[in-house]
Amino acid sequence: MVMTMLRAGGIGGSILVILALVIYLLKTLIAFIAFLTGAIKIFIVLAFVVLLVAVGLMVLRGLKDRRRPIE
Repeated sequence: MVMTMLRAGGIGGSILVILALVIYLLKTLIAFIAFLTGAIKIFIVLAFVVLLVAVGLMVLRGLKDRRRPIE
């Protein structure tokens, strides 16, 4: 009877450990995906800022060229 309980406890413990590892893996995977989406959002915002600065510089350069007398 004691051997039967030890075997059942061993199998149950193994299943609980595997379940805990799977839950930990899923939590880590969700955290990694959250980090990636945050990094992508920051990259998109930076890309738009660079685009706006580039357009602003092009507009200012165009205004500067219009003010120069044509030779």
